[in-house]
Amino acid sequence: MTDPYAAPAREAVHEQVTDGFGTVRILPLDAQADAGVVHRWVSEERAAFWGMNGLTEDQVGEIYAHMDTLDTHHAYLVVKDGAPVALLQTYEPDADRVSECYEVRPGDIGLHLLLAPAGDAGPRPGWSSALLSAFVSYVLLGLDRHRVVVDPDVRNEKAIDRFLREGFEAGPVVVLPEIDLPDVYLPEKHAQLAFLRQEVAFPG
Repeated sequence: MTDPYAAPAREAVHEQVTDGFGTVRILPLDAQADAGVVHRWVSEERAAFWGMNGLTEDQVGEIYAHMDTLDTHHAYLVVKDGAPVALLQTYEPDADRVSECYEVRPGDIGLHLLLAPAGDAGPRPGWSSALLSAFVSYVLLGLDRHRVVVDPDVRNEKAIDRFLREGFEAGPVVVLPEIDLPDVYLPEKHAQLAFLRQEVAFPG
């Protein structure tokens, strides 16, 4: 069976092989081709904090098609051994509403992460850590950034715990302001900021 995510059709921006886990490839999201899988993920109750519950597949595709026109925000489909496993978004904090809530430093990069549901196999110990390791390698080493900032909803305790376990340092709890523009609407969000510096993630 042909892998629809394989090169040359889908060139990865980052590829990482982890012993005992597999090969993780980070691919630029194709707003049209990937809308179906992303829509399934964001429609689940567990993804409520992602803010897309209730949207149609076409609406999800339109959101990511709009993001594809931006130089400051980027979306990626993450594939493990040929199967989609996560949605990753990066952004320039000084071009995002989070900049109103903390002092952005040169070399900062923002990250949003949505892991795919576990499926019939049930919990997958070590998956979150292995995937987050690949994402951090991409943004801190591949993009040569100094610090990652994340802003999970304060109610999303699982996401917050996941980041803190991986070495992120908790920052302040902030209120991200509502954004109401013709192309994008984001409600007010109470968020827990957390940061991971390159020297902490990759000491020495």
